[in-house]
Amino acid sequence: MMQFSWDNYKRYAWGSNELRPISKQGHSSNLFGSLKGATIVDALDTLYIMEMYDEFEAATEWVESNLDFNMNAEISVFEVNIRFVGGLLSAYYLSGKEVFRRKAVELGEKLLPAFKTPTGIPWALLNLKSGIGRNWPWASGGSSILAEYGTLHLEFMHLSELSGRPDFAEKVMNIRKVLNRLDKPQGLYPNYLNPNSGQWGQHHVSVGGLGDSFYEYLLKAWLMSDKTDEEGKKLYYDALQAIEKNLIRKSSGGLTYIAEWKGGLLEHKMGHLTCFAGGMIALGADGGPDDKTGHQMELAAEIARTCHESYARTSMKLGPEAFRFDGGVEAIATRQNEKYFILRPEVIETYMYMWRFTHDPKYRQWGWEAVQALEKYCRVEGGYSGVRDVYANTPNHDDVQQSFYLAETLKLGQDMY
Repeated sequence: MMQFSWDNYKRYAWGSNELRPISKQGHSSNLFGSLKGATIVDALDTLYIMEMYDEFEAATEWVESNLDFNMNAEISVFEVNIRFVGGLLSAYYLSGKEVFRRKAVELGEKLLPAFKTPTGIPWALLNLKSGIGRNWPWASGGSSILAEYGTLHLEFMHLSELSGRPDFAEKVMNIRKVLNRLDKPQGLYPNYLNPNSGQWGQHHVSVGGLGDSFYEYLLKAWLMSDKTDEEGKKLYYDALQAIEKNLIRKSSGGLTYIAEWKGGLLEHKMGHLTCFAGGMIALGADGGPDDKTGHQMELAAEIARTCHESYARTSMKLGPEAFRFDGGVEAIATRQNEKYFILRPEVIETYMYMWRFTHDPKYRQWGWEAVQALEKYCRVEGGYSGVRDVYANTPNHDDVQQSFYLAETLKLGQDMY
């Protein structure tokens, strides 16, 4: 699957950010401004892990000659950090090739002006040339987003280590300082924080989109520090406790799900993105309070089962973007704009962690079901495409092969075998 995705990207979209597998041409999301090569950089570590060394060398050569950050264009700080900085750092640690370290640090430097706000909470969008930042116009009162400013920590800690410059680490440690002194409603972290005032925006809380990877990075910061980052550990387990108390519910049909919190009222909806939490909770289960390990593994297994049900209850056996638990409906998307599947990794990610930790063969079986569905409905002549309605009998393709399909979805699949 990786070979097919990569070969088609190389044939039809080489150097572009992503491939349009039906029109057989390049595609670029506005998230990347005029940066190029997202699929190449994002997929570097997958190529290496899968021992696709010829492809890895071709990708390395492209990075050396063509990866350029000197453009007058606005980019998403979060997306560029996870796909480009993260991709370069992973490639460096796997291969030891200096070009990846150099490019990662160079890009990191270009992202630093995003932190030039009164609080040091970074802007969402940054012009790489002018260093001028702003937030998404739709975000609550000019706020920065928890999952965006909270998903810089791992990469920036490594940038300091690899460059000998403390400022990268200082920028992300300061984000923690700001969060520590704020009042958390019920111990929860709202998705919106104003970078000028340092106050929360709307009190919306989610473990899915807008919140998700903030929690993941707290846990992984502690693990990555060889368990010396005690602050990261405490922040994670305290946040998880608040999530359990306020957001985790069980449907009448016995499915455990993580709802969304809107100013104290629950919306009984769970996103595909939220499904990563099964794997996260399993990963953190043995590090928390001793008496909680078994409970957290059970919770992780329950979330994995719910997310599997969201796949099993569709025609295509691929999960929708979001599914609901109300009005007699369980684990099903009820809105047309929530029925799409864009090759996302989170459900397979949770299967992978659950397989690794429990060796229960059902997780491999569930992963295999997803693989068969991907082959049947997403594979097209020129690569893999997302689909617009997982409840339809025939696929209506969106004509995008996302870079994270190669960087995450396929890598996690490989990791179960």
